Amino acid sequence: MSDETQRCGWCGSDPLYVAYHDDEWGRPERDPRALFECLILEGFQAGLSWITILRRRETFRAAFAGFDPAVLATWGEADTLRLLADPGIIRHRGKIEATFAGARAYLAIEAREGFANFIWKHVGGHPVDRQLGSLTQAVAQTAASVALSKALKAEGFKFVGPTISYAFMQAVGMVNDHLVTCPWHGKMTA
Repeated sequence: MSDETQRCGWCGSDPLYVAYHDDEWGRPERDPRALFECLILEGFQAGLSWITILRRRETFRAAFAGFDPAVLATWGEADTLRLLADPGIIRHRGKIEATFAGARAYLAIEAREGFANFIWKHVGGHPVDRQLGSLTQAVAQTAASVALSKALKAEGFKFVGPTISYAFMQAVGMVNDHLVTCPWHGKMTA
């Protein structure tokens, strides 16, 4: 079998999705700003497909000042209204306002203990390899994602339920959910 046919089936054949799977998804991410961006985008994805977010990611980055928490923490109603008029993003007031609240929470956590440390402590600092043999073994949440969700909510984040938190954990490599038959499974290291 070629690498393409062994790849995790969820990404299909869309070139953007395939590139995301091959180059980003499941790779352990420790950069706090990249973690923040991914968490915010996972929140925007709620109720939509991830490919929708991927197709708009660059527009999101432009609209949200490169996901700079120091900038976003100062934004308010005028910025919300501007963003609600931007057809290049997901125009959802609650998710937009949650981004600003999340930026303020991020800054507090980063100052206190470091955002990456705060996130990664929920898996003991190392990726959890779930050794998935098939997509039927995939789960929507785990005890760790429930704990991460509660911790994020306690800090002021919104749109971070256990399922969103688990998708985030998969995306940033806290959990290795590449199928064991996928050529990228064994390449996911801390």
